[in-house]
Amino acid sequence: MSRKTRVAVVGAGYLGSIHARIYAAMEHVDLVAVVDCNAETAESVARQCGCAARTVTDDLPERIDAVSIVVPTSAHLEVSRKFLEKGVHVLLEKPIAPTVQQSAQIVRMAHGNDAILQIGHLERFNAGVIRLAQLVREPRFIEVHRLGQFSERATDVDVVSDLMIHDIDIVLSLVNSGISSIHANGCRVVTPHVDIANTRIEFDNGTVANVTASRVSRDRFRRIRVFCQDYYLGLDFTNQQIEEVRLGDSPQGGKFPELIYGKIQVEPQQALDAELAHFIQCVETGSRPLVAGEDGLLAVDVAERVQANIEQSMRN
Repeated sequence: MSRKTRVAVVGAGYLGSIHARIYAAMEHVDLVAVVDCNAETAESVARQCGCAARTVTDDLPERIDAVSIVVPTSAHLEVSRKFLEKGVHVLLEKPIAPTVQQSAQIVRMAHGNDAILQIGHLERFNAGVIRLAQLVREPRFIEVHRLGQFSERATDVDVVSDLMIHDIDIVLSLVNSGISSIHANGCRVVTPHVDIANTRIEFDNGTVANVTASRVSRDRFRRIRVFCQDYYLGLDFTNQQIEEVRLGDSPQGGKFPELIYGKIQVEPQQALDAELAHFIQCVETGSRPLVAGEDGLLAVDVAERVQANIEQSMRN
């Protein structure tokens, strides 16, 4: 019987505690410890998961193979360094870091120490997004809306880093081209940071993406629409289902082809379970993650350009 993969979770808040519970339920994973600066939080989660509780990473009981880092983005470089420099494989929550410079440092550390680095862009493990990526060929126009009600969670960053970066990452994964221009606008509504934003990303191959993110909307609405040469695909992120419109044959004597409407059935899955299972598989096989460090770095680079555009537009 092969040895179990030894894993720790750093950051035992809401999301980190879910990471811990998922790892604890995996047959081929040994959850060694949960680390959190709040001893009571660490002990509570560790008790539920049957592992050790620690308040600092230096006190981990034994060498580990992999770690989930679920701490504030501002601490990503500092915390990930402690593991990557030892060759420990890292699943780092999104965004990879607050800046492109720090993101690049993290990616270099992973490469320099032969450590797998997966970035927690969870939406890529949405079953609908996975199927959409399989179906899309040479998209011409992409439109994304990610709207939600106000919550005090993540109000230390703007809506671009909080929400829009999910869709920036997805768009970049669908369009195999460099970016020619970015235009963006946004405004502050409730917090000192931008709470609603829109960006238009134009690619070298002619593809255009229009992305809107809001955390001050009345209703929750999360949807992506992709227009290709002779078909359209629309995905509801929430129910993970895809609708399609394709060109049919031209009717006899007709001027225009028929439009055929349909739905593509997708078996929904728990995205976080799939994400963590994928990470462990990459650790065990040495495979490149679906969302590697370079993908996270590119998403932060584009997000920074969007943020710079918004700041410029607000000054004008």
